[in-house]
Amino acid sequence: MLNIGLSHSTRIGGGTQILAVGGGKGGSGKSFIAANLGVSLAKRGHRVIMVDTDLGGANLHTFLGLSPPQFTLDDFIKKRVDNIRSVIVNTEIPNLGLVIGARDILNAANPKVHQKLRIIRHIKNLDGDYVIVDLGAGNSFNVLDFFLLSDDGILVVTPEPTSIENAYRFIKSAFYRKLRTLTCHPEARQVIETAMNQRNERGIRTPLDLIEAVEFIDGGLGRMLMREVEGFRPRLIVNQVRTKEDVDVGFTMKSACLRFFAINLSYVGYIAYDNEVWQSVQRKRPLVLERPYAKASRCIAEITNKLMKKQQLTFNF
Repeated sequence: MLNIGLSHSTRIGGGTQILAVGGGKGGSGKSFIAANLGVSLAKRGHRVIMVDTDLGGANLHTFLGLSPPQFTLDDFIKKRVDNIRSVIVNTEIPNLGLVIGARDILNAANPKVHQKLRIIRHIKNLDGDYVIVDLGAGNSFNVLDFFLLSDDGILVVTPEPTSIENAYRFIKSAFYRKLRTLTCHPEARQVIETAMNQRNERGIRTPLDLIEAVEFIDGGLGRMLMREVEGFRPRLIVNQVRTKEDVDVGFTMKSACLRFFAINLSYVGYIAYDNEVWQSVQRKRPLVLERPYAKASRCIAEITNKLMKKQQLTFNF
């Protein structure tokens, strides 16, 4: 059981900030980034709880050098414990607690709807300065719903075509999923469900196409959904950067999302390729703790600052 005094938030602005870290594609480094962001925030005196919701392959605890404890998220899912707070474990880092992912992979990977909603409800009620949710790979409804519960959804990509393509698909799927939960209009919901198939017969390819189709059915609903487009601002981190061209991937994606999706993607930073990263993973130690002056650690520190201040990178011509 965690004992870090989670009674009142000390974050400027008050309240608990939920950050969800996803990647669309496996191997992007999302769990490494989630773990080190959590440590980075905790080192600054913020009270942080990390939750591993990668129900098919939880490994966030490995990045912190922890073994699975007696109770995990699986025990909460199966109601062996009543509250998710009961499965928060201490780490060696002051102010940092962790909900370790499910051990029963086969049964936990696909929770029932009521189980997922219970997890989401309890995560939203966690009390600290920051809650960091580590997501599974892919864009299943479970992953999308955990992404959408956050105040800031962070997408991690590598500068590779497959990762970038999956990221675009994830952004669009998350947005469509968000819209679907906002409307009870049966015909509009049917249009949204149709749009989630990229090869749909209605020719809906982008969120703007979808808004136009919904507006034709119900003008007021279309305008409401357009406001949701304007308020949907996922964060982006480009990982394993080697060149300036790799850095620019983030700006290119930001521009493309605005142009084709009307979605304002916020590029919060990049992480330089660094041999220290895989060495820290092998040692099962957080990089920002063991090698705070490594290239990747400095990048994570800058990203942490930008997330705390709601800032993003600017493009210098």
